[in-house]
Formats: sequence, structure tokens, C-alpha cells
Amino acid sequence: MNLHTVAAGRWVERWERQQQRYAVDREERFTVISDVVERVTAGCAAPLLVDLGCGPGSLAARLAERMPAAEVVGVDADPLLLELGRAHHGAALRFAEASIGEPGWLDGLALERPVDAAVSTTALHYLGEGTLRRTYEELAGCIRPGGVLVNGDHLEPDSPKVHELAVDIGRRRAERQQALAHEDWESWWSAVRTDPELTPLLAARDRRAHPRCEGNDLTLTDHLALLREAGFEHVGTVWQFGNSHVVVAVR
Repeated sequence: MNLHTVAAGRWVERWERQQQRYAVDREERFTVISDVVERVTAGCAAPLLVDLGCGPGSLAARLAERMPAAEVVGVDADPLLLELGRAHHGAALRFAEASIGEPGWLDGLALERPVDAAVSTTALHYLGEGTLRRTYEELAGCIRPGGVLVNGDHLEPDSPKVHELAVDIGRRRAERQQALAHEDWESWWSAVRTDPELTPLLAARDRRAHPRCEGNDLTLTDHLALLREAGFEHVGTVWQFGNSHVVVAVR
């Protein structure tokens, strides 16, 4: 199905606004991730970048704009979000439908060379610990030496009390930015279901067996340990506000 570009743009714009509710300083997080990728790929003529859990291409589009010579592949399991991304961003991005962590998921990306940078934002926390461990190992295997995995997500400190404070600090920041005034996840999807143009995509989405959201309660320290075990040589946090982190793992 080919969506009208204007309609897709309208829904992507609403997606951008509602997502601000769920990521403190979302735009700054995107900028930091892009800064890291640009630095690591500075010597590459046409870097290969993969955005894991891309949705309609929010982060992927910012990377493509920053690095127009790059090949940017957005990966997601949701056919509706992927089609919105295709219609809105056109040839600037390549989208692939795959459930991250499922057996053989990397094969569906048709990657013909090592990845220079893999990125993700507020997506990997949906994976269970075993799936995440396996995914980190698979990513370490397809990222070139010196390449990088950059993950922007909500990660818990080791101390429950510090976690409680971090969440509160983030909430206060979101209130000051009036981010919580935007529509939320549920209302966005409810509105989507009222758009006749999206009905075929919604039907296709509903027919698919969506990957089970296992989730995990891993702390930041746990994530860093898993990344080291997976084969990443240098791991650490390059940005944080509240419980929102940008974690970098260099292969």
C-alpha cells in the first residue's frame, strides 16, 4: 500500500510530539547519539548505520540528514510504522521489517557489509534478559572493529533509591518542558484507528503475530556487563539526565 505523503507526514509529526512524553530531552538525546556516530564514522566514505526499533524513522532520519552519504537502515516489527516512515522519508532511508532478537532477524536486513554503527532509542528495554544478551552478541558479530552500538534508553541505577530520585528528576524536567501536555501512546493509536487511509495497514498489523514484550529489570551496570561479555571492548555512558542514558559500546 502506498500512503499519501501528506497524510504520512501528519501522522509522523503527531508521533514525534507524543514520543516527547517518554524521553526526557528527546531531541538532545538524538543529537548526542548522532554526535557519537559521526565521530566514530568520520573516516568512512559511506557508513552503514542501522537503527533498531526505528518506528517511523525518527532517529534514522536525523542520522541521514546529518550524514547524507550514509546508508541508513531502519528496523522495526510494526508494518504500519514502517509504512509511515517509507511514505514520509522516501528514498532517504531503507526500512526492514524484523523482530529484533528473534532467530534469524539479522538475515532479513540484507546487510552486505559490516555495520559501522548500530543505534537504538527506547526500544531494547522491551527485550528479555536472554534475548538482549543474544542480541548484543549478534550485534557485536556484525559491527566492524572500531564500530559502535549506541543505545539511548531508560536504564535503572543499581540503587532503588537513586532510581526513584532519577525518575522524579526526569518527570520534573518533562513538566517544565510541558512534554506531558502532548497526547500519549494510547491516544495516538486510537486516533490512527479512525483514519480510513490506514485501515488496510491496521488490518495487516492486527493479523501479524506481534513479538512478545518480555521486558527486563536490568540496571545500567547489568547492561554494561552484558555488552562486555558480548565482545565490545569499551563501554560506558556518554550522556545522562534522570534515568535517561546514552550508552556507547565500541567494538
